[in-house]
Amino acid sequence: MTTSMSRPVEAAHVLDTCDRNDVYAAACPCREMLDLLANKWTALAIGVLEDGPQRFGELRRQLQGVSPKVLSASLKRMEDAGLVTRTVFAEVPPRVEYALTPLGEGAAAPLAHLRDWVNENVTRH
Repeated sequence: MTTSMSRPVEAAHVLDTCDRNDVYAAACPCREMLDLLANKWTALAIGVLEDGPQRFGELRRQLQGVSPKVLSASLKRMEDAGLVTRTVFAEVPPRVEYALTPLGEGAAAPLAHLRDWVNENVTRH
């Protein structure tokens, strides 16, 4: 019997492998994506990028409170995960833009619902 609080134990289940997408399995690659998407700066950056490609400085201005180091690391993780593209334009000075990929666009809708829920349900104390 499976409930929302427990997972079935399979005799052949090995903790260090994941042969299907099961976010509850310790070694499932889904967990890396879930960890990335659950990060506040990722969720907020995806929201900003829904409006179209943005330069680093534009993203930083809109994401109040993020340090350049943290934003840079977040964008790198998002790029590595296939959520954003980084385009460098051969100009002087160089111009770099970040944009959502189709995968990032797919993540945008559920994250928008989460941001909306937070805005509607979390009050200031």
